[in-house]
Amino acid sequence: MTRFDAQGYPRDMVGYGANPPDPDWPNGAKVAVQFVINYEEGGENNILHGDAASEAFLSEIVGAEAWPGQRHMNMESIYEFGSRVGFWRLHRLFTQRSMPVTVFGVATALEKNSQAVEAMKAAGWEIASHGLKWIDYRHHSYDDEKADIERAIRIHERVTGALPAGLYQGRTSVNTLDIAMDMGCFDWLADVYSDELPYWVKRGEKHHLLVPYTLDANDMRFATPQGFNSGDQFFTYLRDTFDMLLEEGRGGAPRMMSVGLHCRLVGRPGRAKALARFLDHVALHDDAWVCTRGDIAEHWRRNHPAE
Repeated sequence: MTRFDAQGYPRDMVGYGANPPDPDWPNGAKVAVQFVINYEEGGENNILHGDAASEAFLSEIVGAEAWPGQRHMNMESIYEFGSRVGFWRLHRLFTQRSMPVTVFGVATALEKNSQAVEAMKAAGWEIASHGLKWIDYRHHSYDDEKADIERAIRIHERVTGALPAGLYQGRTSVNTLDIAMDMGCFDWLADVYSDELPYWVKRGEKHHLLVPYTLDANDMRFATPQGFNSGDQFFTYLRDTFDMLLEEGRGGAPRMMSVGLHCRLVGRPGRAKALARFLDHVALHDDAWVCTRGDIAEHWRRNHPAE
């Protein structure tokens, strides 16, 4: 699969079409389930971090506005809840069930909480890069964004002890994927939402593996208009997504389910209880493969190499 169609239109509207490949998940699994914990607290917009304004995205203050040149103390404390309390609640939920996790770690957030990083490592969690800072890159130049990603990699290696295998920038620019592919140092990239299976794209003579992410099976919808209002809604949506994909997988079309989590959002007790119910629901099914994104990428490279 290439990035451009025959007419040069810079989007692929067809993908795998009516006949997606059988991913042949390990042990005959009918769905691959992958949990992401986005660790962003301490990397968000803040004048303390050299940013122009306070954060306005993904908090309990739905519809918040950025405050130019000012600290937003309520916003800051909401983010602090994520690193002080929410992270540890999620850590307990997953480690008690021995379920693997991929962390999308913002480099400047990771370096502010070494205890959380050590807990991630002790649990055997995969720690991928979530960029340098949890900020909007849409107005950054190619060179400026690339410089930030390069700095993120250096910090990531210093604080985790290893280079990140994957990248999810999140609040991207039109250049993000191009930059990551030009750098050529990542095993997989996640800044796409266009499929339920990994796929290859070609840039020049080199192929790059994209492992799509999700914005619907994602607790961010607790912090957006027309999103989840209660834990029950979150659980029901996750359960129905899982059950549908499992049914399709048993019918001959196995797929991948990504679940996006944030320490400051689902880390709240009333929401974490719903997540716990979903984890237990998944655990009831022997034909579900709970894995990391790195596991999926490794499996895809081995079983579905680029042409």
